[in-house]
Formats: sequence, structure tokens, C-alpha cells
Amino acid sequence: MTTEQMTGAQALVRALENVGVDTVFGIPGGAILPAYDPLYDSKKLRHILVRHEQGAGHAAQGYAMVTGKVGVCMATSGPGATNLVTPISDAYMDSVPLVAITGQVASKAIGTDAFQEADIAGITMPITKHNFLVTQAEDIARTIAEAFHIAATGRPGPVLVDIAKDALQSTFAFEWPVSTHLPGYRPVTRPHSKQVREAARLIVEAERPVLYVGGGVLKAGASAELKVLAELTGAPVVTTLMAKGALPDSHPQHMGMPGMHGSVGAVGALQKADLLVTLGARFDDRVTGKLDGFAPHAKVVHADIDPAEISKNRHADVPIVGDAREVIADLIVAVQVEHDAGRKGDYADWWRQLNAWRETYPLGYDEPDDGSLSPQYVIERIGRMAGPDAYYVAGVGQHQMWAAQFIKYERPGAFLNSGGAGTMGYAVPAAMGAKVGAPGTQVWAIDGDGCFQMTNQELATCAIEGIPVKIAVINNGNLGMVRQWQTLFYDGRYSNTDLQSKETRTVRVPDFVKLAEAYGCVGLRCDRAEDVDAVIAKAMEIDDTPVVIDFVVHQDAMVWPMVAAGTTNDDIKIARDMAPDWENGD
Repeated sequence: MTTEQMTGAQALVRALENVGVDTVFGIPGGAILPAYDPLYDSKKLRHILVRHEQGAGHAAQGYAMVTGKVGVCMATSGPGATNLVTPISDAYMDSVPLVAITGQVASKAIGTDAFQEADIAGITMPITKHNFLVTQAEDIARTIAEAFHIAATGRPGPVLVDIAKDALQSTFAFEWPVSTHLPGYRPVTRPHSKQVREAARLIVEAERPVLYVGGGVLKAGASAELKVLAELTGAPVVTTLMAKGALPDSHPQHMGMPGMHGSVGAVGALQKADLLVTLGARFDDRVTGKLDGFAPHAKVVHADIDPAEISKNRHADVPIVGDAREVIADLIVAVQVEHDAGRKGDYADWWRQLNAWRETYPLGYDEPDDGSLSPQYVIERIGRMAGPDAYYVAGVGQHQMWAAQFIKYERPGAFLNSGGAGTMGYAVPAAMGAKVGAPGTQVWAIDGDGCFQMTNQELATCAIEGIPVKIAVINNGNLGMVRQWQTLFYDGRYSNTDLQSKETRTVRVPDFVKLAEAYGCVGLRCDRAEDVDAVIAKAMEIDDTPVVIDFVVHQDAMVWPMVAAGTTNDDIKIARDMAPDWENGD
């Protein structure tokens, strides 16, 4: 053990180095300023100066998702800290390992409404796995070690470390390594063998099983095991929005994405199943639709590392608490035992029905009648040309759903998006963080013109820091998903969803090409289908500067299929007023 006299701020930097951090996204300010002084001398930490704290948080998320490491963001007290609330909440919903470090006013001023004071620990308590308020320099290193352990283990998630300014300035005898003390925090990773055996028995006895796969399978790094289990059982697989790529889209047993904008085959598989083998998924309302009408004839095996998720929304007949990778590995063994004993499921009739749905109701879209650009075509071409090795980061809205539907994901982790929180403005900073984490891989942000205008200031960060992301703005001049709901459910009363006006529509406010150039990026525009491939190819040739492409698309394109909010998945529509024939598949 080494002992050395240093300030709390120096201890913070040293602790970050010692737990393996190499990148911090942040903005300095008064309360956190003492930490920025020793950060200036660090040879191991790269600090990326963002333009807004929300950008720091989403960038840390993107970095974490492509590296598998804990993302780190840093901000000052008061408004700096509260600007991190949205990405912290986002990371909490999507189980992203994140440590947010904030400065706090001096300990004696806490609770006095001092300048730039906010109770960020209190504010974020419901949206963090844990948070700390540190008022003693001696506690900083240990707290950092504990924060990283909590963020990365069990169900991953965000941890906040709020440090009083005087703790950063005080001097003490720093020691490393430190002893952590986390009584009661013991995540269960090993599943109960009896429950696993019971799940295997149900699988071989079922006639219409479905492997319902959620983001927890990706978090556990269990994609290889999932493929083995799927092929061993022969059961169909659906992957949620957060699990895209967990099984390759091209795999013959993959039925697609379930839910509000899922494929008919995936939604039908869940609705008609007699067994759901639920792995790292949480029965989210966007998947289930009206809960009491979801998969009405199915027994449920539910495996999750977070015991709070088991039977939270849907009763689990066989609950399994454990890490998805270990659960699936044990399930493979248990199913093989059943097979060796001559007990094997016969799903031939089930697959005839599934294939009928898949062939009759494939994902598709109509080209606009007026010759304008189809947003689905643009996104499909980006996916084809950039290929399966690229990372794709979506904002929130129609473009997010089209990116999930029309880009083919062949590897785990290739698709990043804000699933649980649905945060507009996620794409640009998350893509920035992803590119920092994977500098040798192409990163495409698929963004909407509404989302893009929330966080596009991070283009300045990308240009100055040499982070050559590619941003495809799907520009329909509207808040597209809200407009779609207004079309379908509000009689076309488009209240406050048009991002332009009659006076400015011909002059573009803003002009995204000029905006990109003002930020030091390359700006391109495309509004004709015949130019799409050439524009994408030009963007792909530019590898040293961020590129923004303004794809001007038709404003009335809609996302189909769709399950309207508050209805059951049986009520899925494949187009306006058009529903599938569940019994015949034609």
C-alpha cells in the first residue's frame, strides 16, 4: 500500500486513474474547479470539454455502451449538476454503467441555498443505483472505488458522486488500494439450478415457445450463448429495441422486434405463444401493449439479474434471478439433458404459422406519391452502405423506429438508442462518445431535425477534439412521431409540431448545412432518391472531420406496423385501418 500527501482533488484524479478510467466528458465550474487543476497534469486521463452537461452524460453513455467500461462525466454544482439529470435518468432506464461526478458547495454552506447549490443527491436518488455526498477528503478515493463497483456489477446503472469543494481542497494522507465497504450489496449472478431445470422442462413440453430477449442479454455479453440456446431448442426469437443484434437479424429463427412498432411476426409470436422464455427483458409497456391482453395463453419463465423486475409487470411462473450469460449457459445444459432423455419439443406446426406471418407481413413502406424522398429508403441505404460493422446511434421518434426496422444488425451492440427514457437529443452526444470509445469504427447518428436541434452544439466538441462522427438528419420539418399521433388520433390538428413556418419554409431555419459548416464540420444536403447513395458515399470518404447530411424527406411518412397506446397487441395495424389476419396469415 502506498501513502502520499495530496489534496482531495488530486486523490480524485488518482483514484480515477487507478480504477482504469481513460476518458472523462465534462465542463468545469466553480465547485468542481479544484479537480480540474490536477486533471491538467494527468497523463492517463483524456478530458473532453463538451458544450453542455447533458452532452457529457450522453457521451459517457455512448462510450460505455461500445467499450463495456463505466462511462464518466463531470460537472459543477447547481445547474451544472442538474443538467446531468436527463442522461443519468436515461442511463438508469437503459442499465448503462455511468459514474457522474459533481462538485458541491463547501460542506458548511450545504443547506444554506448558497450560490449554485442544488441537492443533486436528493434530486437523483430515484434515478441512480446509488449516490454519495462526500464531505471529507479522506473518503474520496474509497467512494470512487465503490461507485465504479456498483455501476458495473449486477444490473449496470448510474452512480452519482457529489463532492464538497472543501473536501477537494483539503490535504490528507492518500492510500491505495482502498478497502470498500458496501454492506448489503451482493448482486446474485448464479441462477438457482432447480428453477433452470423447471424452465428446461417447460421448453420441451411447450408447443408454441418464444425466446423473448431483452437488453440484459447484451449487457451480460451473452449473445453467443443465446445463439446456442436458440438453435438447440429450435424456438423462435424476438429481440426488443434494446436487444437489437443479440441474435443476428439474418438468423432464420429471428422473428424481429416486438412491440408498438414491431414486426407482425414478432408481435404475433408473443401473442399466440404458450410459453415465454424471457431473458433480460422487463415486460415494458411498449412491448406488451395493454398488459392484461398480452400473451394471454403463455406461461412465463422470467430470468433477470434484478430481482425487482421479476413479476413486476407480469407474473412469472418460473422466476430465475441471475446473470443472463450464466442463466442461458445453464439452460443450454438443462435442455440438452432433456433432449438426451428423449424429451424434445415439436414446433413444426408453430413454425408453419410463424413463417406464414413472416412471409405475408414483411416490413415495408410506400414511396411518397409526389416524388419526394422517403426517410425509410435513406435509413435503409445508410445501413446497407455502412454495413454491419458500423455503430448506429438513433435519436428518439420516427427515425429511431425506422433505424430499428430497416438497418440489419448482425452483431451485438451495434445499435445505440434511448429506449426507456426516450430522450430527444441523445444521438449526437452519444455518437460522439461511441466514436471516442471505438475510434477505428464508423459511427453514424440517425437523428431527427427536432432531436438534432437539442444537442447539436456538441458538433463543436467533435470538430475541435477530432471525433469524426457522421450525422444523418432525417429532416421532415416536424416533430414527426408526435405529428403521426396527431394524424391518427387528433383528426390532423397539428398543434405545435411544425418546426418551420409559412414565412421561413423556403429559407430553412436553421440551414443545417450552414450550421454544420459554422461548427467546423462538413455539411451536405440530399432531397432526391437518385442522389442518396452518392451523398452517403461522399460522407464515408471523409474520415477526419464530422459530417452532417441534411436529408430532406416527406413530412407525412409514418411508422408501421403500429399498436396504438392503450390497446392490446392483437390490435396491431400494418397500415392505417389495415390489420393482419392472425388465423390464416394472408
